[in-house]
Amino acid sequence: MATNGGSAIRGSRVGAGPMGEEDRGFKADRVVRNYYCVMGHVQSPAFASNVEVEELPVEIDCPNCGLPAGLDQANPPSNSKHEPYKTHLAYVKERRTDLEAKQLLEEAIALIKAKRIAAAAAALAAEKLEKSAAKKLAGKK
Repeated sequence: MATNGGSAIRGSRVGAGPMGEEDRGFKADRVVRNYYCVMGHVQSPAFASNVEVEELPVEIDCPNCGLPAGLDQANPPSNSKHEPYKTHLAYVKERRTDLEAKQLLEEAIALIKAKRIAAAAAALAAEKLEKSAAKKLAGKK
């Protein structure tokens, strides 16, 4: 008689119950609306049926392409203003003038130089301390 050393119930997990909606609770009523974008993508999000029609969004952002999607399939909304992808540097340049950028760069460089000088001084002091300790130890022998 061979044993497989595993669980006798394969494909199940601890706490798994019977499959079926009656065992999982009541499923709320939903309203599905179709949204269409210029690229031809169709999104069908579900909304709770107790939400008023006026409260449902007229446009959503298409998760596939990011363009606006509307309810009219024949006339999907067009993206009136399409901004190209901006890098972090482009956003920084929008917020700062060249003079401000130069001042910030000089401050950052000065700070780094000060930290390096302090680290070098600390290393030199530690080296002197180590040499004096070694001399004292050699003198005691």
